[in-house]
Amino acid sequence: MNMTEIERALRELRLSGIADTLSTRVMQAQAAQQPFLETLAAMLQDELDRRRSRLMERRFKRSGLSERLTLADLDWRFNPKLPRNACFELHTLKFIGEGANALIVGKPGTGKSHVAKAVAYQATLQGYDVRYVEADSEFACYGLASTTEQAEQLKGWIEPDLLVLDDLFLARRIADVSAELLQAIVHQRYKLRRAIVITSNRVVQDWGKYLADATMATTILDRLMHRCAMLEFEGKSYRLKEAAARIAITPESS
Repeated sequence: MNMTEIERALRELRLSGIADTLSTRVMQAQAAQQPFLETLAAMLQDELDRRRSRLMERRFKRSGLSERLTLADLDWRFNPKLPRNACFELHTLKFIGEGANALIVGKPGTGKSHVAKAVAYQATLQGYDVRYVEADSEFACYGLASTTEQAEQLKGWIEPDLLVLDDLFLARRIADVSAELLQAIVHQRYKLRRAIVITSNRVVQDWGKYLADATMATTILDRLMHRCAMLEFEGKSYRLKEAAARIAITPESS
């Protein structure tokens, strides 16, 4: 076999990581008079690296995240009231293995969604199956779906290792079907010991009002809070900070 035939055979065997670096590794081995096993080990590592990268990318796409946020991106000095230690503890992902939950509540713009997304992204990097959901909009779409579609959506929110429900109760009142969906998600994931992260501007004492059912709210919170980290976000709004910065750099109109 010549080099072209070897590359073709590697791609047929779905060893594209080796195929992509084959010519470089051959030149490297010839130049350094490298032992065969050392060259083979390097080529196998190329294949492993490529497969891990592609798997990581698939997990990210499946997660529903649109950005790769990290806790390092957050300006902690701007908002010193944030529970920094609790955020980093959440970022260790130990709660996923424990089947625990996290409830992040507080004022709008204080970084709740950023932290939740950073935790979700870290989980994809660590090999967990993750789903990120903008709760109000996705729950509204669920209410308009067919029975078959609803069953598929519910399955997709129950099965992952980590589910993030962002901005729950963004609207003051959610539809009955959305309330029942939330109850089903929390109940099923509780039984399976699968982790949930919820962010909300609404304090838990008011959930009964937004669900229009105090008993349902109690049932949901009972399961959520059984194994749960509670993070309260206070302080200044990052959105207002960014808006002020944009205004400051906008040239004056003539």
